[in-house]
Amino acid sequence: MKDFAGRIAVVTGGGTGMGRELVRQLVAEGCHVAMCDVASDTMAETVELCKADGLPQGLRVTAHIADVSVEAQMRRFRDEVAAQHQTECVHLLFNNAGVGGGGSLFTNSREQWERTFNICWGGVYFGVLTFLPMMMKADAAHIVNTSSVNGFWASIGPESSHTSYSAAKFAVKGFTEALMTDLRMNAPHIKCSVVMPGHIGTSIIVNSRRVHSGSADGAISATEIKNLRRRLERAGVNAAVMSDEQVAQAGAAVAAAFRDNAPTSAAEAVKIILDGVRAERWRILVGADAEELDRRVRADPENAYSQAFYDKFNSEIGWRLG
Repeated sequence: MKDFAGRIAVVTGGGTGMGRELVRQLVAEGCHVAMCDVASDTMAETVELCKADGLPQGLRVTAHIADVSVEAQMRRFRDEVAAQHQTECVHLLFNNAGVGGGGSLFTNSREQWERTFNICWGGVYFGVLTFLPMMMKADAAHIVNTSSVNGFWASIGPESSHTSYSAAKFAVKGFTEALMTDLRMNAPHIKCSVVMPGHIGTSIIVNSRRVHSGSADGAISATEIKNLRRRLERAGVNAAVMSDEQVAQAGAAVAAAFRDNAPTSAAEAVKIILDGVRAERWRILVGADAEELDRRVRADPENAYSQAFYDKFNSEIGWRLG
């Protein structure tokens, strides 16, 4: 898949972040795109950005409401893609949708834990399961599953629980690695890649709150206020004297800093991903931080979850994980 022009791509989570950039950059290369998300307003913004970039005449960009963790909605998405793009085949599948949350088995609810896991892992599984028949009909195809550095290092630091997201991203990595053999044996014209980004400048924190709370503005819930107080206390902040509003403002500041101070932008990340697809690389690390963390975990796995490992990485790389 050296050239995306004239191909048809499916992108999950196309309303924001890397999903939005995938849509924009694919369209810029002359690729038809069908995106899904749970929010119509953000997808509408993505479409408008594609138009502002200069949407090539005759190129189709369609937006579809679908929760990737619900198989029936993914099947409906597939049927809409077939009808609106007038096609029986899909060439590129980017299982990109994901949310954070559910970090702890102790302080988060089972519902939040499973919601995060079902989107981050189930969305990849249902994406492949749903669109594989259409990819079988293509002359060439490529599946791109987004894992994370948390797919090989299950942590964002020794003071933060991160179980649901990490479990899901490990599952995505293992599934994609095993899928290579399955495809080679049964559908050799289909390739696959696992993407493992480091810290990318996106609004995933706000988007995750939006998904978990069901609120359009991503308001911070009472449970999250409580958990944020714990995190602030562990960081040495006297959160006991802070009002709920002040804690919420601190949480909003963290989300904005994660988006604005990342070492790799969403646009830069997507360029790395698309270059990796063109090169048929099955393993795509995104960002110098991801490459360095991968090297250090492989070099010293026994100590990868120690305070010393985290402190050394933090001091030498110069930014805080999570």
